[in-house]
Amino acid sequence: MFFLTPVLVAVVCILIVWIFKNTDRSIERRKGEPQARADARPWVDEDLKDGTELHQVEEEADEWQESEENVEHIPFSHIRYPEKEMVKRSQEFYELLNKRRSVRFISNEQIPMEVIDNVIKAAGTAPSGAHTEPWTFVVVKDPDMKHKIREIIEEEEEINYMRRMGHRWVTDVKKLRTNWIKEYLDTAPVLILIFKQVHGFATNGKRKVHYYNEISVSVSCGLLLAALQNAGLVTVTTTPLNCGPRLRVLLSRPTNEKLLMLFPVGYPSKEATVPDLKRKPLDQIMVTM
Repeated sequence: MFFLTPVLVAVVCILIVWIFKNTDRSIERRKGEPQARADARPWVDEDLKDGTELHQVEEEADEWQESEENVEHIPFSHIRYPEKEMVKRSQEFYELLNKRRSVRFISNEQIPMEVIDNVIKAAGTAPSGAHTEPWTFVVVKDPDMKHKIREIIEEEEEINYMRRMGHRWVTDVKKLRTNWIKEYLDTAPVLILIFKQVHGFATNGKRKVHYYNEISVSVSCGLLLAALQNAGLVTVTTTPLNCGPRLRVLLSRPTNEKLLMLFPVGYPSKEATVPDLKRKPLDQIMVTM
Protein backbone atom coordinates (compact mmCIF):
# COMPACT_ATOMS: atom_id res chain seq x y z
CA MET A 1 0.00 0.00 0.00
CA PHE A 2 2.82 2.38 0.75
CA PHE A 3 4.09 2.42 -2.87
CA LEU A 4 0.80 4.19 -3.86
CA THR A 5 1.32 7.05 -1.47
CA PRO A 6 3.43 9.24 -3.81
CA VAL A 7 0.88 8.76 -6.57
CA LEU A 8 -1.98 9.74 -4.28
CA VAL A 9 -0.04 12.76 -3.08
CA ALA A 10 0.55 13.85 -6.67
CA VAL A 11 -3.14 13.44 -7.52
CA VAL A 12 -4.18 15.44 -4.45
CA CYS A 13 -1.71 18.21 -5.34
CA ILE A 14 -3.03 18.40 -8.89
CA LEU A 15 -6.62 18.63 -7.57
CA ILE A 16 -5.67 21.39 -5.14
CA VAL A 17 -3.95 23.42 -7.88
CA TRP A 18 -6.95 22.93 -10.20
CA ILE A 19 -9.41 24.08 -7.50
CA PHE A 20 -7.38 27.21 -6.72
CA LYS A 21 -7.04 28.16 -10.39
CA ASN A 22 -10.76 27.83 -10.99
CA THR A 23 -11.53 29.80 -7.84
CA ASP A 24 -9.26 32.64 -9.05
CA ARG A 25 -10.94 32.66 -12.45
CA SER A 26 -14.38 32.82 -10.82
CA ILE A 27 -13.32 35.76 -8.66
CA GLU A 28 -11.87 37.58 -11.67
CA ARG A 29 -15.11 37.04 -13.62
CA ARG A 30 -17.16 38.43 -10.74
CA LYS A 31 -14.85 41.44 -10.51
CA GLY A 32 -15.30 42.09 -14.20
CA GLU A 33 -19.09 41.82 -14.22
CA PRO A 34 -19.85 45.26 -12.72
CA GLN A 35 -17.50 46.89 -15.21
CA ALA A 36 -19.10 44.97 -18.06
CA ARG A 37 -22.52 46.11 -16.96
CA ALA A 38 -21.27 49.69 -16.68
CA ASP A 39 -19.79 49.48 -20.18
CA ALA A 40 -23.11 48.23 -21.51
CA ARG A 41 -24.88 51.35 -20.20
CA PRO A 42 -22.19 54.07 -20.34
CA TRP A 43 -24.75 56.87 -20.36
CA VAL A 44 -25.81 56.06 -16.77
CA ASP A 45 -22.85 57.69 -15.11
CA GLU A 46 -21.65 60.41 -12.79
CA ASP A 47 -24.44 62.94 -13.31
CA LEU A 48 -27.42 60.69 -12.59
CA LYS A 49 -25.38 58.66 -10.09
CA ASP A 50 -24.24 61.74 -8.17
CA GLY A 51 -25.42 60.18 -4.92
CA THR A 52 -24.03 62.73 -2.47
CA GLU A 53 -25.83 62.41 0.86
CA LEU A 54 -28.09 59.59 -0.35
CA HIS A 55 -26.21 57.00 1.73
CA GLN A 56 -27.38 58.86 4.84
CA VAL A 57 -31.06 58.19 4.22
CA GLU A 58 -31.38 55.07 6.36
CA GLU A 59 -28.98 56.30 9.03
CA GLU A 60 -30.88 59.55 9.53
CA ALA A 61 -34.45 58.34 9.09
CA ASP A 62 -35.57 60.30 12.14
CA GLU A 63 -34.58 63.55 10.41
CA TRP A 64 -37.27 63.21 7.73
CA GLN A 65 -40.36 65.40 7.87
CA GLU A 66 -43.79 63.81 7.89
CA SER A 67 -45.99 65.02 5.03
CA GLU A 68 -48.93 67.37 5.54
CA GLU A 69 -52.12 65.47 6.35
CA ASN A 70 -54.68 68.25 5.96
CA VAL A 71 -55.02 70.09 2.65
CA GLU A 72 -58.18 71.93 1.75
CA HIS A 73 -60.03 70.63 -1.31
CA ILE A 74 -61.89 73.10 -3.54
CA PRO A 75 -64.32 72.76 -6.47
CA PHE A 76 -62.65 71.97 -9.79
CA SER A 77 -63.11 74.51 -12.57
CA HIS A 78 -63.20 73.02 -16.07
CA ILE A 79 -63.92 74.22 -19.60
CA ARG A 80 -65.63 71.62 -21.77
CA TYR A 81 -65.36 72.26 -25.51
CA PRO A 82 -67.78 71.04 -28.17
CA GLU A 83 -66.45 67.92 -29.90
CA LYS A 84 -65.64 69.74 -33.14
CA GLU A 85 -63.69 72.35 -31.19
CA MET A 86 -61.87 69.57 -29.30
CA VAL A 87 -60.82 67.92 -32.55
CA LYS A 88 -59.73 71.25 -34.04
CA ARG A 89 -57.69 72.25 -30.98
CA SER A 90 -56.05 68.83 -30.66
CA GLN A 91 -55.14 68.79 -34.37
CA GLU A 92 -53.68 72.30 -34.23
CA PHE A 93 -51.66 71.45 -31.12
CA TYR A 94 -50.32 68.31 -32.78
CA GLU A 95 -49.32 70.25 -35.89
CA LEU A 96 -47.54 72.82 -33.75
CA LEU A 97 -45.53 70.20 -31.86
CA ASN A 98 -44.87 68.16 -34.99
CA LYS A 99 -42.82 71.11 -36.26
CA ARG A 100 -40.56 70.91 -33.20
CA ARG A 101 -37.02 69.85 -34.02
CA SER A 102 -33.76 69.56 -32.12
CA VAL A 103 -31.79 72.57 -33.36
CA ARG A 104 -28.05 72.81 -32.74
CA PHE A 105 -27.52 76.07 -34.65
CA ILE A 106 -28.83 78.85 -32.42
CA SER A 107 -28.59 82.59 -33.05
CA ASN A 108 -27.03 84.92 -30.47
CA GLU A 109 -29.97 87.31 -30.89
CA GLN A 110 -31.45 88.19 -27.50
CA ILE A 111 -34.89 86.90 -26.53
CA PRO A 112 -37.49 88.45 -24.17
CA MET A 113 -36.86 87.25 -20.62
CA GLU A 114 -40.59 87.46 -19.92
CA VAL A 115 -40.99 84.60 -22.37
CA ILE A 116 -38.45 82.51 -20.41
CA ASP A 117 -40.32 83.32 -17.19
CA ASN A 118 -43.58 82.14 -18.76
CA VAL A 119 -42.26 78.89 -20.24
CA ILE A 120 -40.68 77.93 -16.93
CA LYS A 121 -43.93 78.73 -15.13
CA ALA A 122 -45.62 76.43 -17.65
CA ALA A 123 -43.07 73.69 -16.91
CA GLY A 124 -43.77 74.18 -13.23
CA THR A 125 -47.41 73.14 -13.75
CA ALA A 126 -46.31 69.52 -14.29
CA PRO A 127 -47.67 66.85 -11.95
CA SER A 128 -45.26 65.47 -9.36
CA GLY A 129 -45.22 62.72 -6.77
CA ALA A 130 -47.20 63.90 -3.71
CA HIS A 131 -47.04 67.44 -5.19
CA THR A 132 -43.41 67.83 -4.12
CA GLU A 133 -42.47 69.80 -7.28
CA PRO A 134 -38.87 68.49 -7.19
CA TRP A 135 -37.38 70.73 -9.87
CA THR A 136 -35.02 73.68 -10.08
CA PHE A 137 -34.57 75.60 -13.36
CA VAL A 138 -31.28 77.48 -13.49
CA VAL A 139 -31.32 80.18 -16.19
CA VAL A 140 -27.86 81.25 -17.35
CA LYS A 141 -27.44 84.43 -19.43
CA ASP A 142 -23.97 85.59 -18.39
CA PRO A 143 -21.50 84.97 -21.29
CA ASP A 144 -18.61 84.06 -18.99
CA MET A 145 -20.70 81.53 -17.09
CA LYS A 146 -22.01 80.05 -20.33
CA HIS A 147 -18.44 79.62 -21.57
CA LYS A 148 -17.37 77.89 -18.35
CA ILE A 149 -20.30 75.51 -18.78
CA ARG A 150 -19.21 74.86 -22.36
CA GLU A 151 -15.63 74.13 -21.29
CA ILE A 152 -16.75 71.55 -18.73
CA ILE A 153 -19.17 69.87 -21.13
CA GLU A 154 -16.78 69.75 -24.09
CA GLU A 155 -13.98 68.36 -21.92
CA GLU A 156 -16.19 65.49 -20.74
CA GLU A 157 -17.92 65.00 -24.10
CA GLU A 158 -14.62 64.45 -25.90
CA ILE A 159 -13.86 61.64 -23.45
CA ASN A 160 -17.40 60.31 -23.95
CA TYR A 161 -17.03 60.16 -27.73
CA MET A 162 -13.48 58.81 -27.69
CA ARG A 163 -13.77 56.26 -24.87
CA ARG A 164 -16.90 56.06 -22.73
CA MET A 165 -19.76 55.75 -25.20
CA GLY A 166 -18.31 53.05 -27.39
CA HIS A 167 -18.37 52.45 -31.14
CA ARG A 168 -22.10 51.69 -31.31
CA TRP A 169 -23.14 55.05 -29.84
CA VAL A 170 -20.74 57.04 -32.02
CA THR A 171 -22.03 55.19 -35.09
CA ASP A 172 -25.70 55.72 -34.18
CA VAL A 173 -25.35 59.51 -33.78
CA LYS A 174 -23.14 59.99 -36.83
CA LYS A 175 -26.22 60.64 -38.99
CA LEU A 176 -27.05 63.62 -36.75
CA ARG A 177 -23.62 65.20 -37.46
CA THR A 178 -23.04 65.83 -33.79
CA ASN A 179 -19.80 65.65 -31.82
CA TRP A 180 -18.27 67.00 -28.62
CA ILE A 181 -18.03 70.58 -29.94
CA LYS A 182 -21.04 72.48 -28.50
CA GLU A 183 -20.86 75.97 -29.98
CA TYR A 184 -24.51 76.60 -29.12
CA LEU A 185 -23.57 76.74 -25.44
CA ASP A 186 -21.87 80.07 -26.20
CA THR A 187 -24.18 81.43 -28.90
CA ALA A 188 -27.58 80.67 -27.35
CA PRO A 189 -28.72 83.73 -25.38
CA VAL A 190 -30.09 81.52 -22.59
CA LEU A 191 -29.15 78.16 -21.13
CA ILE A 192 -31.70 76.40 -18.92
CA LEU A 193 -30.22 73.72 -16.68
CA ILE A 194 -32.86 71.51 -15.08
CA PHE A 195 -31.99 69.92 -11.75
CA LYS A 196 -33.97 67.21 -9.97
CA GLN A 197 -34.21 67.59 -6.21
CA VAL A 198 -33.70 64.11 -4.75
CA HIS A 199 -35.21 65.41 -1.53
CA GLY A 200 -36.46 68.73 -0.16
CA PHE A 201 -36.41 70.53 3.16
CA ALA A 202 -39.27 71.50 5.46
CA THR A 203 -39.35 74.85 7.22
CA ASN A 204 -38.01 73.16 10.37
CA GLY A 205 -34.94 71.93 8.46
CA LYS A 206 -35.99 68.30 8.24
CA ARG A 207 -35.78 66.54 4.90
CA LYS A 208 -38.87 65.92 2.80
CA VAL A 209 -39.17 62.86 0.60
CA HIS A 210 -39.47 63.66 -3.11
CA TYR A 211 -41.27 60.69 -4.61
CA TYR A 212 -40.58 59.79 -8.25
CA ASN A 213 -38.42 62.90 -8.54
CA GLU A 214 -36.73 61.93 -11.81
CA ILE A 215 -40.02 60.99 -13.51
CA SER A 216 -41.67 64.18 -12.24
CA VAL A 217 -38.87 66.41 -13.53
CA SER A 218 -38.82 64.57 -16.87
CA VAL A 219 -42.55 65.30 -17.31
CA SER A 220 -41.82 68.94 -16.49
CA CYS A 221 -39.11 69.01 -19.17
CA GLY A 222 -41.64 67.73 -21.71
CA LEU A 223 -43.95 70.63 -20.88
CA LEU A 224 -41.01 73.02 -21.16
CA LEU A 225 -40.24 71.74 -24.67
CA ALA A 226 -43.87 72.25 -25.68
CA ALA A 227 -43.94 75.75 -24.18
CA LEU A 228 -40.76 76.75 -26.01
CA GLN A 229 -42.18 75.50 -29.29
CA ASN A 230 -45.41 77.40 -28.65
CA ALA A 231 -43.40 80.60 -28.02
CA GLY A 232 -41.48 80.26 -31.30
CA LEU A 233 -38.12 79.37 -29.78
CA VAL A 234 -35.84 76.42 -30.46
CA THR A 235 -33.64 74.18 -28.35
CA VAL A 236 -31.90 70.82 -28.32
CA THR A 237 -32.39 68.37 -25.47
CA THR A 238 -29.02 67.59 -23.94
CA THR A 239 -28.02 65.35 -21.05
CA PRO A 240 -24.41 66.33 -20.26
CA LEU A 241 -22.86 62.98 -19.36
CA ASN A 242 -20.44 63.06 -16.42
CA CYS A 243 -20.81 66.84 -16.08
CA GLY A 244 -23.48 66.97 -13.38
CA PRO A 245 -21.34 67.23 -10.23
CA ARG A 246 -18.99 69.86 -11.71
CA LEU A 247 -21.85 71.96 -13.10
CA ARG A 248 -23.69 71.73 -9.78
CA VAL A 249 -20.63 73.14 -7.99
CA LEU A 250 -20.08 75.80 -10.68
CA LEU A 251 -23.68 76.99 -10.31
CA SER A 252 -23.59 76.81 -6.50
CA ARG A 253 -26.47 74.36 -6.29
CA PRO A 254 -27.01 72.32 -3.09
CA THR A 255 -26.08 68.65 -2.88
CA ASN A 256 -29.71 67.49 -2.98
CA GLU A 257 -29.95 68.74 -6.58
CA LYS A 258 -28.70 66.59 -9.47
CA LEU A 259 -28.47 67.77 -13.08
CA LEU A 260 -30.98 66.05 -15.36
CA MET A 261 -31.06 68.07 -18.61
CA LEU A 262 -29.74 71.22 -20.25
CA PHE A 263 -31.65 73.26 -22.87
CA PRO A 264 -29.87 75.96 -24.90
CA VAL A 265 -32.66 78.35 -25.93
CA GLY A 266 -33.01 80.99 -28.62
CA TYR A 267 -33.94 81.63 -32.24
CA PRO A 268 -32.54 79.37 -34.96
CA SER A 269 -29.57 80.81 -36.82
CA LYS A 270 -30.06 81.72 -40.48
CA GLU A 271 -27.80 78.80 -41.48
CA ALA A 272 -29.58 76.27 -39.26
CA THR A 273 -30.13 72.80 -40.69
CA VAL A 274 -31.71 69.67 -39.21
CA PRO A 275 -31.57 66.03 -40.34
CA ASP A 276 -34.50 64.96 -42.49
CA LEU A 277 -35.92 62.50 -39.96
CA LYS A 278 -39.42 61.00 -40.04
CA ARG A 279 -41.57 60.25 -37.01
CA LYS A 280 -43.31 56.94 -36.49
CA PRO A 281 -46.95 56.83 -37.67
CA LEU A 282 -49.76 56.47 -35.14
CA ASP A 283 -50.23 52.74 -35.71
CA GLN A 284 -46.64 52.16 -34.58
CA ILE A 285 -46.89 54.09 -31.32
CA MET A 286 -50.48 53.50 -30.15
CA VAL A 287 -52.27 50.28 -29.24
CA THR A 288 -56.06 50.38 -28.75
CA MET A 289 -57.89 47.58 -26.93
